[in-house]
Amino acid sequence: MIENNAAIIGTFIVYLIMMLGIGLYAYRRTASSSDYFLGGRSLGPWPAALSAGASDMSGWLLLGLPGYAFAAGMEAIWLGGGLLLGTYLNWLLVAKRLRTYSFEANDALTLPEFFSNRFEDKSKMIQVISAFFILLFFLFYTSSGLVAGGKLFETVFGLDYSIAVIIGTVAVVSYTLFGGFLAVSWTDLVQGLLMAAALLVVPVVAMQADGGITALFSALEAKNPELLTIWNDASGEPLTWIAIVSLAAWGLGYFGQPHILARFAGIRDNAAVPTARRIAVIWSGLAMAGAFLVGLTGIVYVDSNMGGSLGDGETIFMVLVNAMFNPVIAGILLAAILAAIMSTADSQLLVSSSALAEDFYRNLFRKDASQQEIVMVGRLAVIALSIVALILAMNPDSTVLGLVSYAWAGFGAAFGPTLILALYWKRMNRAGALAGILVGGITVVVWKQLSGGLFDLYEIVPGIVFATLAIIIATLATSAPPASVQARFDAYSSKL
Repeated sequence: MIENNAAIIGTFIVYLIMMLGIGLYAYRRTASSSDYFLGGRSLGPWPAALSAGASDMSGWLLLGLPGYAFAAGMEAIWLGGGLLLGTYLNWLLVAKRLRTYSFEANDALTLPEFFSNRFEDKSKMIQVISAFFILLFFLFYTSSGLVAGGKLFETVFGLDYSIAVIIGTVAVVSYTLFGGFLAVSWTDLVQGLLMAAALLVVPVVAMQADGGITALFSALEAKNPELLTIWNDASGEPLTWIAIVSLAAWGLGYFGQPHILARFAGIRDNAAVPTARRIAVIWSGLAMAGAFLVGLTGIVYVDSNMGGSLGDGETIFMVLVNAMFNPVIAGILLAAILAAIMSTADSQLLVSSSALAEDFYRNLFRKDASQQEIVMVGRLAVIALSIVALILAMNPDSTVLGLVSYAWAGFGAAFGPTLILALYWKRMNRAGALAGILVGGITVVVWKQLSGGLFDLYEIVPGIVFATLAIIIATLATSAPPASVQARFDAYSSKL
């Protein structure tokens, strides 16, 4: 589909060299495990906001959302609106409190460590169970990104799929391995800006070519009026409440995503949070609006120039780029897809490696491990985890892409209610935290296997409901947390 020429290849090579350069620079500023996993808590509002957004959206923003809008039209607003509201509420309700409390809780570097320290879990059961969920879900989550990266490299470079996946994996692992959190966050800043620019430029150029936004909506109405309503699907059938809630409920997942929450803990101070929140919400709104318009303009383009047929709707961004831009510009815009994939895969590898190094290795094997040893174990974990994810991604028809929504629901249900109540409810205890993590995760796994009627509801909704009930019931049915836990909560609250 995309012409394999020197201009596009050259653009990709320059882009990858830039990202590796940032990784090497960050390597020189990484000395301790706090530096490696949280950047020494030094992120300013711009890298914090755009790193959280870029690591969140992944290739889904340039492939999945435009593809969904291409197939469903205005129905996609429910999904985008839910995600935008979730982004705002996550920054509003969680960011400042998690940054403050994670530091107060013995400078916890990971989400599992925060839970363990927050409730003074001497058995470390909370930390180990949480780390297990992180490793399980992120292996498949990361491999899905490597699959997408492999297909992009295959398309752009004309490489064999297996070689393309390996090259993409090496690119992601290299700067994650050396620079850790700072490399990931700073490259995400560049990638986030590139992603947003690409998603705004492509639909604007496409609409101008077809007569502007008014002509776009006129063409859509002429083709199928159902594409312009949020209450019916593309075939004209009314959307059920289950469908609407399932789409909007994606926003609920934000409260439990470890790779996003790590950005909150890494912000340099609470004063930077309001600015970061505004940047994050504006970036997310513009990027999702652009992705939505890519899908809509793609409908008209395919109808006018391709006989109304496109084999894979998720390639619509690449179709428009290839058709409307010269090779140099096309190379830059296509690099945005690589940026989206890399910005999430690197974050997932880093969070997974921190779970192995901090939550498993230090707790179960080497409680007296030095800072340098933990950083080295973290880097080795990145390599080991990437190899496993690479093996899972070697099949180009791998079904792991379908597990992205499953992993999102799993994290949202297992960690979201537990984190929110841990930050706001002084009475919450260790039993409540364990119950919430287990019930949330298990509910998602079980609900996913069922279908029909109420079971068609996106599994994150029952997962969050049951996890919240489990936390409240288990907490109230057991004794109050120790005085030291309550005193720490008071100390944290006083610093907000």
